[in-house]
Amino acid sequence: MVHGYKGVKFQNWARTYGCCPEMYFQPTSVEEIREVLALARQQNKRVKVVGGGHSPSDIACTDGFMIHMGMMNRVLKVDTEKKQVTVEAGILLTDLHPQLDKHGLALSNLGAVSDVTAGGVIGSGTHNTGIKHGILATQVVALTLLMADGTILECSESSNAEVFQAARVHLGCLGVVLTVTLQCVPQFHLQETTFPSTLKEVLDNLDSHLKKSEYFRFLWFPHSENVSVIYQDHTIKPPSSSANWFWDYAIGFYLLEFLLWISTFLPGLVGWINRFFFWLLFNGKKENCNLSHKIFTYECRFKQHVQDWAIPREKTKEALLELKAMLEANPKVVAHYPVEVRFTRGDDILLSPCFQRDSCYMNIIMYRPYGKDVPRLDYWLAYETIMKKVGGRPHWAKAHNCTRKDFEKMYPAFQRFCAIREKLDPTGMFLNAYLEKVFY
Repeated sequence: MVHGYKGVKFQNWARTYGCCPEMYFQPTSVEEIREVLALARQQNKRVKVVGGGHSPSDIACTDGFMIHMGMMNRVLKVDTEKKQVTVEAGILLTDLHPQLDKHGLALSNLGAVSDVTAGGVIGSGTHNTGIKHGILATQVVALTLLMADGTILECSESSNAEVFQAARVHLGCLGVVLTVTLQCVPQFHLQETTFPSTLKEVLDNLDSHLKKSEYFRFLWFPHSENVSVIYQDHTIKPPSSSANWFWDYAIGFYLLEFLLWISTFLPGLVGWINRFFFWLLFNGKKENCNLSHKIFTYECRFKQHVQDWAIPREKTKEALLELKAMLEANPKVVAHYPVEVRFTRGDDILLSPCFQRDSCYMNIIMYRPYGKDVPRLDYWLAYETIMKKVGGRPHWAKAHNCTRKDFEKMYPAFQRFCAIREKLDPTGMFLNAYLEKVFY
């Protein structure tokens, strides 16, 4: 018999959204999840499944039943011949990496954060960078889905193929993802090289940067021309690190947080802070080598607000220059560094922001120094306007103001996804306030 807890408060990692579910469950088996769903059907309650809680939006919030998948975290099977691994959906990627290391395997691409679950990372359309690489969900070759009525659906390219194309980015609204099978690659090391450049240079030579480095991204420092270019590529060099507590923490975190807090009283300081920190921390060339998962993931130290939209790759220059021009024309609008720019290959997953087009993700950020909110509305709205104008699609896990009308325009397969959702969950058991804006 599964035990539910009352009075549990859920908060996302950035502490920007929270909720008080009526009942909170931590099931340890499929049978226990079935019991929760049966109870929900009987009492006409909604159900939300939550993973690592890293989504910087209210996509995981509910006032109904919440299922935390933390106890469903085993590696079920490693097929070294096919280089595939089957895991329970609640496993954190942090815990999966050492298991894959043991078998000489790795995931070909990872997001910046690994304290996220396999089920959540695919469901929210998490991505990294590399124009030859798709979002993380493109590494999924099969998954099992427990539907609202308690039946299990096995999905892959060869069985329930249409549901599979929807469920790889499922938004938590098709059912409970129980297991995920991921396509791996042989274990590999990466060399990360960081060097300074200018916005003009990078935008004028974008194609050559994309060809030069397998995992290329860059950071633009708003209110300046400064850019930090980051190349990550396969290497056989031994691990080495340029990390340094004084520069990374004392300066790059503690001093920065203090100055950003002061800038909440003197907003004009932000441009100076961006330029000063570029000069302090990003003005030289740096190299790090390590196992792939140790290079892909880095520590997010700051609580923050973010927006991250995927636009057609060929619109990168236009959109960034327009964002820069907007900031120059409105000196009262301030933007923290960096604007992070990444690139991803197109795919055929129905609600993937990269559906049928190679994309550029443009991530903007406003930190919350000592938990204090910095006014961001003008920056947010100007950014969204530019993103919509160039045909952008928002990252599902991050905050945005889009509704069904917008998504119908953005996603050619939106109606197909809706039909699948209504068939799998006719009563809307897996909906919440966030998803109602998407589907109604």
